[in-house]
Order: sequence, then C-alpha cells, then structure tokens
Amino acid sequence: MILDLAASHEVLITLEEGSRGGFGAMVLHLLSERGVLDAMRVRVRTMTLPDAYQDHDTPDRMYAEAGLDAAAIVAKVNEVLPERQDGRSRLRLA
Repeated sequence: MILDLAASHEVLITLEEGSRGGFGAMVLHLLSERGVLDAMRVRVRTMTLPDAYQDHDTPDRMYAEAGLDAAAIVAKVNEVLPERQDGRSRLRLA
C-alpha cells in the first residue's frame, strides 16, 4: 500500500504519536530500499513527537507543544505541497 501511495501521490506525510525511529522511519526505509526516492517524484516528510520531556497538560496543549496539532499539520502540508502556476496544489487525498 505504501508503494502504491508513493507511486500515485506527490507528497507523503507520516504522523505518529511516537519518537523518531518509528513508522515514518520504516516508510522512508522501504521507499529508499525500493529505489522510489531515486527519481525524486514523491516528497516525504515525517512528523513525530520531539525527543524531550513534556509536562502533563490537556491533550490539545500537549499536541500543540509537540508540534502535532492541527495547525502544525496544516503548516507542514502547506510547506511541502507543490504548487501549480494558478496557485492551487495538485493535492490528491488518499
């Protein structure tokens, strides 16, 4: 499924409630091992929890502090999306 998504999309973003070295790393390893990244046809970004102590708080505040809240996800998507000349992205949601 991941290889199919990489073949049919320009951007893959993984999001996980864990530290680096988890699902996102495995996705990157698979894409690298299969040569998918060689042609640079898909942009891949991973979003994980930072490797730092985080005080207890409400889930919303903890996600915001960790950079995994809705605003941070939207910012990451906007940062990586390719734009067309008309200013609109060619985004296709899986």
